[in-house]
Amino acid sequence: MLLAEDLKLPEVKIYESRKSMGEAAASRLAIAIGEVLQSKDDVNIIFAAAPSQNEFLAALFYENIKWEQVNAFHMDEYIDLEEDANQRFGNFLKERLFSRFNFKSVHYLDGNANDVQKECSRYAELLQSNPVDIVCMGIGENGHLAFNDPPVADFDDLEIVKVVTLDLPCRQQQVNDGCFVSLEVVPTQALTLTIPVLMQAKVINCVVPGTAKAQAVLNTLTQPICTDFPSTILRRHPGAVLFLDTDSSKYIL
Repeated sequence: MLLAEDLKLPEVKIYESRKSMGEAAASRLAIAIGEVLQSKDDVNIIFAAAPSQNEFLAALFYENIKWEQVNAFHMDEYIDLEEDANQRFGNFLKERLFSRFNFKSVHYLDGNANDVQKECSRYAELLQSNPVDIVCMGIGENGHLAFNDPPVADFDDLEIVKVVTLDLPCRQQQVNDGCFVSLEVVPTQALTLTIPVLMQAKVINCVVPGTAKAQAVLNTLTQPICTDFPSTILRRHPGAVLFLDTDSSKYIL
């Protein structure tokens, strides 16, 4: 059995509840933003959209953050969902975060673009012009980061944003999370930021609650660093912190 004190990278923090976990992650983000703004006029942040992030996003309302100096991005988006679909990650983040504060800028990734390759190029140019400072992410049940599932994950990816076909376990997770009523209606393709882009951030806040993520957490910390378990790459990032609750940490205690 793996003991918490044996863990080196990423740093692991475990909380009694999802609420306290979210509050701790929000506090770290606020501090990290303040530190970036000591040397820059603005800060570039990539946000994940998933039910696992709900407590973290809610806790941001209680932090003193200079949102007017934040450029916001999100890390993935389904292809060909209705514009007003709640499952669209841009809509998810707009409702819970982007529309609630006065951001300097918010950049949406459009999975309904007429030419998705051009959309990948457009978003890649934005990210090149605004190098990422902070990433707020989760980990998928299959270990994915963003939509970099094991079959398509590449630690040395030369692309910045790409079109991917979603792995079956990834699509099933969307049903398990209550985002879709059945597997048949989960999109099969998406746009995703690649792993090297996410790893460029100096600070990574990785919020991973729930029993369904317990095996993925164990794999992240114990499996060989390889694309069969994409989240293992976090062990090479000195600024990554895993925020867990008692359910997601049950196999490491």
